[in-house]
Parts: sequence; C-alpha cells; structure tokens
Amino acid sequence: MGAHRHAGGGDLSAATARRGAVRLSGEMRCTTAQEAAAIARHLAAHVALSRAEPGCLSFEVWQTDDPLVWRVEERFASRAAFDAHQRRTRASPWWAATAVIPRCYTITDG
Repeated sequence: MGAHRHAGGGDLSAATARRGAVRLSGEMRCTTAQEAAAIARHLAAHVALSRAEPGCLSFEVWQTDDPLVWRVEERFASRAAFDAHQRRTRASPWWAATAVIPRCYTITDG
C-alpha cells in the first residue's frame, strides 16, 4: 500500500506552527485482515478530507511491514484545529468503519 503523505504549510509561518502545533504519533493495530482492508478501503478519502482541514500541517498514514499495523503521523497548527479534526472524524464514514480498531497514539503540544 502506498504512503499517504502530506507536508504543507498553509498561511502559517514556521515559528507560529511550531509554537502552537499539536502532534499525534502512533499506530493503528488491526486484529484481522478484514480490519486492515477497512483501513485500505477508506483511507484515501479520510486523508484527503484531513489534509483539506484548516490548520492541517501534515497528515501521513502508511501500512508498515506488518500488514496489520498502520503508522499515523499528524500535525495541526493549534489545539483548536486538532480538536476540530477529531470532531469531524468521529462523524465520518472513516470512523464508522474503523472505530473498533485499536489505536496507540501519543499526542503532544508544541
């Protein structure tokens, strides 16, 4: 599976982005091939919508060497932008299809 990678800047300066940025880093750990297939089926739309959100600085999701593990790296310009992203995803087809998949994420500010 190809990587869905994005690095962008929008209208924010690099210093502003670093100061208020929120980073999510971790993995989605599928327990079945069907769960991995659900990610693959919904990933392109999820990534496109996420990258289009105001304040998205980068958004990357890729399948690791283990076909049941997907790496996730996100950066948003502010806590408000990150929280808006979280709200949008919870109401999306992505969440409906992948909510049962265990996630192991670290979220850091700054």
